[in-house]
Amino acid sequence: MKKILNVIAGLIFTTLVLQAQAQNKSLDKVAAVVGSAIILQSDIEMQYAQYRAQGNLENSDIKCYFLQQLLAQKLLSQQAAIDSITVSEGQVDDEVNRRMRVMTQRAGGEDRLEQFLNRSILQYKEEIRSDIKEQLIANKMQGKITENVNVTPLDVRRYFDAIPKDSLPSYGTEVEIGTLVTYPKLTKLEKEIFQDKLEALRLRIKAGEDFSTLARIYSQDIGSAREGGELGFAYRNAYVKEFAAMAFKLKVGELSPVFETQFGFHVLQVIEKRGEQVNVRHILIKIQPTPASLARIKVHIDSIYNSVVQKKIDFGKAVFTYSEDNETKYNGGMMLHAENVRNRTTYIPTDKLDPQLFLVVDTMQVNTYSKPVVFTSADGKQGYRFLYLKSKTHPHKANLEEDFSKIKEIALEDKISRTVSEWFEKRRKFTYVKIDAEYQDCSKLKGWTSTQN
Repeated sequence: MKKILNVIAGLIFTTLVLQAQAQNKSLDKVAAVVGSAIILQSDIEMQYAQYRAQGNLENSDIKCYFLQQLLAQKLLSQQAAIDSITVSEGQVDDEVNRRMRVMTQRAGGEDRLEQFLNRSILQYKEEIRSDIKEQLIANKMQGKITENVNVTPLDVRRYFDAIPKDSLPSYGTEVEIGTLVTYPKLTKLEKEIFQDKLEALRLRIKAGEDFSTLARIYSQDIGSAREGGELGFAYRNAYVKEFAAMAFKLKVGELSPVFETQFGFHVLQVIEKRGEQVNVRHILIKIQPTPASLARIKVHIDSIYNSVVQKKIDFGKAVFTYSEDNETKYNGGMMLHAENVRNRTTYIPTDKLDPQLFLVVDTMQVNTYSKPVVFTSADGKQGYRFLYLKSKTHPHKANLEEDFSKIKEIALEDKISRTVSEWFEKRRKFTYVKIDAEYQDCSKLKGWTSTQN
């Protein structure tokens, strides 16, 4: 039951074609009734079209799984109504707009997307809005069901002891890595080069050149550049404060002066305002480090490195005082892999390391530091960093001493899954569920039907 509510986050472009084809067919028979709600055959066919579009082989049995997902979604959303669980219209807007941005990018523009949808984007957004709202509410309801689920150390030990010894998972080499990061600071004179470049573009727009065309050519915000600089409707809190202040201050059609944020220099134009949301287009010119600024920051981080190596300052304290990487600054400098963020373990499998990191760490001894080197962050910023190898494990069978956090996460997931399953078992007993004869042989749906055809 754990995967029942895995909602497909984005639709790929090929899927849109298959969906449009499926919508033109007569697939509107009732596949199931859940309480006061119905599930249409066309709802299932839409999901099957997406499944095939992702390159999967034909498998009619998968339709049983899709129906199971929809049954669960209906049950959760109906209980959410009883418990007065809702989502804001803003949250629905954000999710609808996010999906439409993905679709538009996949399609190669709004015109092509509307051609494949055979309807306007505005019309399609209204069509999917109610379903997306129900998905969000169902997810929130499931979160309420499991919000107090936790496991104690004793629960973890019992879970581990129940695993047959020949079924224990194996773990490869893992490392704990700390990092201290610094970025160059440019002088006002050094920044003027980038500011002047954008000011020249702003003057061209004022003189009558098309903002969208210049954004596509010059903007260094790659995501929005493809859309002519357009960002879509968003609330104030979606932007950093300097950008939000400018976007919400200007009138529709008004062009901003050049202004600076942590991302670089911007010029923006307001396209439309709607309630508490605004849609703008912008051009970003990033501030690139100069040779002189890199030389200055190299002297600075070398001094920090020497103090740490000579034990004049503890690594964790040095990170808190000097590091400019917000993801590690308040975690003692320890890096987290995306898969480990939830359980906050700092052990990272070496096969998950960035290749550049692996090349450095692979030659290091535990409790040693690498020398400061230039690097480029995930968002394209250039700076200096040095690494600390705190610990290293070798390939082994799972054990509580080395792998407690991993086993705790598995035990927690198992408990959450059982909690959700138990909730559905109880809820189904008091909810009228009728499933069309076509699906009554589905093994996944055994126990769901309260009235057989």
